[in-house]
Amino acid sequence: MKKILVLAGIGILTLSCSKKETTTVENKSDSTKIVDSINAARTKINDSIKAKNSENRFKDFNGSHKFTYETSNFNKITGNIDFKKIEGERDNYNVSGNIKSGNNSLNIKGFVQVVSAKYMNFTGEITQKIPENGKPYTRKGTKTFASKDGGKTYRLQDMVNGSGFVDYIDIQY
Repeated sequence: MKKILVLAGIGILTLSCSKKETTTVENKSDSTKIVDSINAARTKINDSIKAKNSENRFKDFNGSHKFTYETSNFNKITGNIDFKKIEGERDNYNVSGNIKSGNNSLNIKGFVQVVSAKYMNFTGEITQKIPENGKPYTRKGTKTFASKDGGKTYRLQDMVNGSGFVDYIDIQY
């Protein structure tokens, strides 16, 4: 009886360990194609998120705008200020502009971030040369422009110049 069981066990092991027919799957997907399609979908989603994140929350200032300077010493003088949107960023612009009338001039160069419908923060330099007060005066650092007329005119809030007089520096949309 032991011999029969041993022979039966060997027979079962022989049959179970023998090579069976292999079947091939004809529609087997290449793992590289799957990974590439997942990456393509992710890239599309990331690009749409990047585009959405670069859209302005507030109005678009890109382009040239009227720039004015007025003080009690003389009438208002006018020039232009150019806003260039920084690619891929929200409400951020590089700005440069100038006003010139005779010997009077005002130059602005820096960066503007629009922080609300009524406020924009300017970081850079505003240099004014008014011969009546003697020497050039430069405002450096971060300054705020505020609007009280619904966003049509933004006025520099640091109004007192180096000679102690009030200046009105405005950006008009």
